[in-house]
Amino acid sequence: MPSTTTISAMPATEHRGVPFARELRAFGDAPAILGADGPVLSYSELADRVDSAAARLGSAPRLVLIAMTPTVDALATYLAALGNGHPAILAPADDPAMVERLRSAYSPDVICSARHEHWSIDHLTRSPAHELHPGLALLLSTSGSTGSPKLVRLSAASVTANAEAIADYLGIRSTDRAVASLPLHYCYGLSIVNSNLARGAALVLSDQSVAEPGFWQMVRAVRATSLHGVPHTFDLLDRGGFDSTDAPDLRYITQAGGRLAPERVRRYARMGAANGWRFYVMYGQTEATARMAYLPPELAEEHPECVGIPVPGGSFRIDAGPGEQSGELVYSGPNVMMGYAESPRDLARGRDIHELRTGDLAMRTEEGLIRITGRASRFLKLYGLRVDLDRIEQQLTAPGADVACTGDDTTLVIACSGSTSPQVVREELRSIISLPAAAIDIQEWDQLPRLASGKVDYPAIRAASSGTAGALPEAASVADLYRRVLRVEQVRDDQSFVDLGGDSLSYVSTSIGLERIIGTPPRGWPTMSISELEAQATRPRRFLQMVETNVVLRALAIIAIVGSHIGAFKLVGGAHILLVIAGWSFARFALAPAADSPAGRILRSATRIAIPTMLWLLLARVPFAGDVGWSNVLLINNITLVSESWGYWFVEALVQLLLVVAILLALPPVRALEARFPLGFPTVLLALSLVAHFLAQDRASKFPEHEMHTLGVAWFFLLGWVAFRASRWWHTALVLAVAAAMLPGYFGNPSRELAVAVGILAVVLVHRLPVPRLLVPVLGLLASASLYIYVTHYAFYPEMLRHGLPAPAVVLACLAIGATLWLLSEELHHRVGRAIALRRRDREEGEQSHHEHQHQADDAAARPIEQPGEQAEQRG
Repeated sequence: MPSTTTISAMPATEHRGVPFARELRAFGDAPAILGADGPVLSYSELADRVDSAAARLGSAPRLVLIAMTPTVDALATYLAALGNGHPAILAPADDPAMVERLRSAYSPDVICSARHEHWSIDHLTRSPAHELHPGLALLLSTSGSTGSPKLVRLSAASVTANAEAIADYLGIRSTDRAVASLPLHYCYGLSIVNSNLARGAALVLSDQSVAEPGFWQMVRAVRATSLHGVPHTFDLLDRGGFDSTDAPDLRYITQAGGRLAPERVRRYARMGAANGWRFYVMYGQTEATARMAYLPPELAEEHPECVGIPVPGGSFRIDAGPGEQSGELVYSGPNVMMGYAESPRDLARGRDIHELRTGDLAMRTEEGLIRITGRASRFLKLYGLRVDLDRIEQQLTAPGADVACTGDDTTLVIACSGSTSPQVVREELRSIISLPAAAIDIQEWDQLPRLASGKVDYPAIRAASSGTAGALPEAASVADLYRRVLRVEQVRDDQSFVDLGGDSLSYVSTSIGLERIIGTPPRGWPTMSISELEAQATRPRRFLQMVETNVVLRALAIIAIVGSHIGAFKLVGGAHILLVIAGWSFARFALAPAADSPAGRILRSATRIAIPTMLWLLLARVPFAGDVGWSNVLLINNITLVSESWGYWFVEALVQLLLVVAILLALPPVRALEARFPLGFPTVLLALSLVAHFLAQDRASKFPEHEMHTLGVAWFFLLGWVAFRASRWWHTALVLAVAAAMLPGYFGNPSRELAVAVGILAVVLVHRLPVPRLLVPVLGLLASASLYIYVTHYAFYPEMLRHGLPAPAVVLACLAIGATLWLLSEELHHRVGRAIALRRRDREEGEQSHHEHQHQADDAAARPIEQPGEQAEQRG
């Protein structure tokens, strides 16, 4: 017998109608619906609209089909059906084909939709034409918009229980204002409506994307307290710079509708902790009304790969084989569906199931959290849609053709052979499922790969996938970009992104592509014609391009360092500006959420700086330069002062700082503090570094010049770290105040202090700078090669000057030599990394193929002991 792990359960009872939908008037004049300009309806006014819709639906229970839109009319009709015992089929209004398929399959008594800008409730039968179970409340699609007539039957008790459970663990208050921007026919979007209305909170109905500037104006205007999104929503948030967006009233953000990568969960959890809101990762299925599990925000940083614990009233068990930790996840609770419906006769049936086999493989951690480890069934979760691979195969396969579907939660992979071409598949697919073309990878095979058993070799199809379906295609023009991203053959110059079928799902890839072609896209670009955007592309090519400030400063700083050392000009302070940029970049990349530990990433960063420097000093400087010794090679000379060559102090200080921080963050309590206080932690370190600076000021002591000793310069690095974490105006003011207090008199050289001050101001206040387009590749190369230029120029410029070469020419030569060495190093690093990756991929594919063949062999070995009835059922 398989072993099971269990976490608690509660029985469910059936009710006619959902109580909270009938009891709206109890919240009186409190706001129920908000718009961008303020209150739209109070609860009393919403109750009036619901009563009016209920009167139009009639008293006898009827089957109602509602084409849902984010409007008061659609919401009032939904609540009228929900509260008065009319089972409602919810369909997306923007998919008329889906509405018609459901209408044809279920012959509803009433159909509700927006026609000619007016809300219509049309009775198609004079009296109820179907036998309806008294507990039935909702019928929702289980597979996105794949066109399946198969619906999930949800009872009034399930809807009530799940709304209360969600409201409970989110702590929803009557004063909350939730942004309801997800589709209302979708179980996640619907759960936001239900849970907030059950507690008397206000809903902000919106069809705007989070990528639109107007969305955030609305969020601030209505003082929204919660936002909700699927993984693609967070792609848009990242793209739009959400980490610097001002939403002062936000209390919490929820995420569901598919897996969010652990490193992004960590990032949003930390962002929430820093900005005063909570981040909830949630797990659910339509078959469980909406939610089955949630990850408490305080656990998200430490366990970002988990879906958490059961919702209140629910329980999990894991069907695992003997000795196995992972097995199919099975859920029980009052929110489990009654069963499926595939035709009107199924609507009279009662409850068919009492627990839900999720089709997901899972394990339970030592802390009691559920972690999903894979999928047992043939479903994908793409852009919040549940995609039934078997149904797509059935609908695409025609006589003389062979089609197989596989993929992961980023890409749908379709292999075709025979008479079906990729173009035909793509055209047919548009009528089956609404996915962005960039998320679909279609392969053409002479014959589909098969295992010895004759079954399709899905691992081979996945392995053959380009893996770039969701990646940004390279494009030479706006028209070419649109053809590639939107997968359209013909485009006209007068067509826009919207005209060609672009939507929020393809927004990210297109906007990034436009940046490569025309620079920063203008506001409103989705509705601008291709010719208008191409015209935009001509200006940046002739004049300026916006480039990140830290890139420009790194390039200018290394030029200033080399030029000042050689004597071509005098502009000192570049190394200290580089230290500030190093601190900024450290916080941005080394501390970015990822699957591995930050200490490991910091050590790798330190290694990439230290190893080339040490090799260069050992092989090219120690044998030929009398003033370079072992203390330089070991990168400790700015502390020991054994060697007279102090020129490498910048690299020595940077590597030492990285090592100290890596050691600190390797300690779990320290790492927890940094995660919990992303701004406070480096601020405390900055304060300690200022004390250290004063210790290093005594020039007569064992310390060298304080501006070269690690204790004396650590505050520059930490100032950059704090600057990156600054998310409020007063955070920025703190950074500038520290710089203003510390710089005067620091070097004893006012011009150097002014140069460093300007650099700090640019890092903190200016995110991008306009640069002549022709100079961008040069600046990018110098910024990337700055370490190699810094380390190597000491070896060349004295000899060049000794041979009479003009100082400006020496500067150019040193920059070119360092950049060339960097390019050679990067090429070597790329080749080695690619060889390792190819070997790893070949090994993983071999193991995957072995496991698949072993699985088939196990199946074959098991067949002789099957019972005759089971064999007949399988043959059927």
